[in-house]
Amino acid sequence: MDGSTPPFGHRAPEPAARKATDRDVVAAFLDALVVERHLSAHSVRAYRIDLQHFAEFLRQRQVAPEAASRDDLHDYAEALHDALAPASVARRLSALRTFYRFLTQLGWTASNPLDGLRGPRQRKSLPRMLSIDEVIALLSRPLDGDDGDPLLQLRDVAILELMYGAGLRVSELVGLDVVHARDDERLLRVRGKGKKTRIVPYGTKAQTALQAWLPARRELLQRGVLSGSLTLAQRPDAERALFLNWRGSRLSTRSVARMLDKRCLMAGLHKTINPHALRHSFATHLIDAGSDVREVQELLGHARLSTTQRYTHASTAHLMRVYDRAHPHAHRPPQAKI
Repeated sequence: MDGSTPPFGHRAPEPAARKATDRDVVAAFLDALVVERHLSAHSVRAYRIDLQHFAEFLRQRQVAPEAASRDDLHDYAEALHDALAPASVARRLSALRTFYRFLTQLGWTASNPLDGLRGPRQRKSLPRMLSIDEVIALLSRPLDGDDGDPLLQLRDVAILELMYGAGLRVSELVGLDVVHARDDERLLRVRGKGKKTRIVPYGTKAQTALQAWLPARRELLQRGVLSGSLTLAQRPDAERALFLNWRGSRLSTRSVARMLDKRCLMAGLHKTINPHALRHSFATHLIDAGSDVREVQELLGHARLSTTQRYTHASTAHLMRVYDRAHPHAHRPPQAKI
């Protein structure tokens, strides 16, 4: 949802005077996000929520989205500033920029009312991450599966090792199929944002965990079929999926987040992290160890180098904390004046 996003498809523009309802233009835009941008269902849902909020604001003024003026957008931005944090305001305005770029390209509005309207200045926050010691505590702690299920224990070990060992997004992890893991070469075929595919290596510990999980996966799948908890409609996808839930169907991102919360408590980590923190930790620890930023960019599948460069700042902040905690000179008390 930024200005570097490529334009929508080259369709012939329609007259600006075209009659269109709020539902028409918003529905057409959301369809284009799926068909042309290949955005995930989660991203499309976020756009829909933001546009519904904006359309309601305009309805109170009896203005259609394609007829909104710069003053309408300025007033909307001010209303957002009064109610939301700067990051949330910036996200909603970014969604509207993409929306109006779409309308302008199709000739459904004469001009983009957001041109020249600046968003709020945001404080740049560093990615939340784990230290190396915390990762070791998380991965070395004996894992008990849900309700003592040994099959899910093996699954959880494989998930944690892969998410940290390959720097995967949680959506990429749950989208993996068995055929995407080339065990002999320790490579994963990962489908990332925008359905872009990349090949990612993973380590020997993740390989060992996967080799232990695959026989358990087959047993879990069979158990789901025999118990009837896996429906006929779910079965084709479950037979492809690399990671399954206790019912034998493909694992969800929410289930991974719940599992990680539980594992952090078991490991004695007194912090709340989400699955993305393992990806942040993977990137920062690679840079700490001397990896080139462009190599890390390739592993993470970032389109822009600037996105990856955040981890160099995170690494520097980590080193400063180590210095302040450990260096004798950092703790030397000030000498008394004579």
